[in-house]
Order: sequence, then C-alpha cells, then structure tokens
Amino acid sequence: MDELSSFPYLDAVVRESLRLHSPIATVMRQAASDDILPLDTPFKGKDGKFHHTLRVSKGQTILISILAINRSKEIWGEDSFEFKPDRWESLPDSVKSVPGVWGNTLSFLAGPRACIGYKFSIIEIKAVLFTLIRAFEFGLAVPATDIIKKAAIVQRPILRTDPGSRNKLPLVVRPYQRV
Repeated sequence: MDELSSFPYLDAVVRESLRLHSPIATVMRQAASDDILPLDTPFKGKDGKFHHTLRVSKGQTILISILAINRSKEIWGEDSFEFKPDRWESLPDSVKSVPGVWGNTLSFLAGPRACIGYKFSIIEIKAVLFTLIRAFEFGLAVPATDIIKKAAIVQRPILRTDPGSRNKLPLVVRPYQRV
C-alpha cells in the first residue's frame, strides 16, 4: 500500500477522477435543529431582496450537490469541467475551503457522516489502475458522445442510443505492447 502512495501522478489521476466523476452526485441531510446558514454569495429572493443567510428549520431536508461543489468554477477555476490531473500539483487557495475528508473534494463527504471506507476505496482504485494500466490498453468501443450518466444511488454509464438497457461502458481492451 505504501508503494501505491508513492506515485504522485497516480494519486493525481485518482483525485481528479473522483473530483470530476464522483460516484455519488448528491446527498441529503436532515437538519437536527433550527439554524441560520451564512452564505458566501448572496441570492435574490422572490421578494426582490438580496439574502445573505439561509434559514433552516429542524427536520428540513437539505440537498447537497457534490458534483456542483467538485466542479465549481469559483473553486476550481474556469477549467473545472476538464480532466486535468496536473491541477493537483498547485491547487488554488479557494480549494482549501472544501471540507472533504480526502482531496479537498466532497466525493467522500466530510465530518462525522463521511465515508468510513474512503481510505480502502482509494487504495483499491489505485491498485486496480496500477495493475490494469501496466497490462492493457483501453479505448472506447463507441463514440464518447454516446456515453451518458444514469444517476441512482451511484452514477453509472449508459448509452445514449440505448437508454433502456442496463448499465454499460463498451471498451476495446488489448494487451499492452511494450516498444
């Protein structure tokens, strides 16, 4: 496991993959008590007034968009929707405001309700990538524009041309040929 943690580019690829394609897109929480949440950016209400706080009532359901935070241009920059593992070499200061348990993302959430298995998941992802990328070459078997996401508890790939089918991501896999 220590060896897998010693590859900085592998770490950056995993961080960027989980930032851009978090398996869980949103999470719901229920307020334990009445509270007032300060807002970083005020919003204009139906009454035409700008609001700098948000009132939350006990028992109210709150939807937190993990993908919106992980892909926010205000946090990650104008290229926030692009896959760029090199961004992890020098993160903008705004990223430090994301309270996630790993990688300044909310992919594994934060606080006492964060994913308890996140370390195992990260090591498992790195081990599988390390093993497969050294042995095989991968390519898409369909055009990239045909692949879309189906959101349930976790996001899964499906084909735009076959939306009623099961989850699938058609790949062409060949043994890696060293030159």
